[in-house]
Amino acid sequence: MNRDEALAIVKEQITEHRYQHTIGVMETAIQLAKLYGVDEKKAETAAIFHDYAKFRSKDEMEQIIRTEKMPEDLLVHNAELWHAPVGAYLVEKEVGITDPDILSAIRYHTSGRADMTLLEKVIYLADYIEPGRHFPGVDEVRETAKVDLDQALVQSLRNTISFLLKKNQMVYPDTIYTYNSLILGGK
Repeated sequence: MNRDEALAIVKEQITEHRYQHTIGVMETAIQLAKLYGVDEKKAETAAIFHDYAKFRSKDEMEQIIRTEKMPEDLLVHNAELWHAPVGAYLVEKEVGITDPDILSAIRYHTSGRADMTLLEKVIYLADYIEPGRHFPGVDEVRETAKVDLDQALVQSLRNTISFLLKKNQMVYPDTIYTYNSLILGGK
């Protein structure tokens, strides 16, 4: 499937605003892939489909989480996390993408996980720093991403965890594991 075909499929699933975000994630993912020696086609595909399930109903996503025996702890955390693992499932079932690297990058683009692959890191970070994102700390992460992928991830995770704590929201365990894994890896 080429880029235009993939984008056409995704465009039917998301809003115009989210489509523009997806274009930004795709372009950023390709840049990061080139910089860090990641397969550019896989990065492009994972970026295009990363928000495939973003606008599915909560009821549908909850049902998929339960029937596909995904981690049930997702259900007690913010529903914003759900579209990533559900998206990976739906991209495989509805679109026919079976590459485990691409599906994993989609699955973990919101939470991260311990010992992320380079492709997973690229998609997570591209989603965080794409040009349409504007929030405190993003410019620093963009600059760091040009020289140190892991350090940029640490910064993004620190910002995200701090944001959630300030809002008195729970932090998904995989996000903490991601942060700890990167900190331990740097020692």
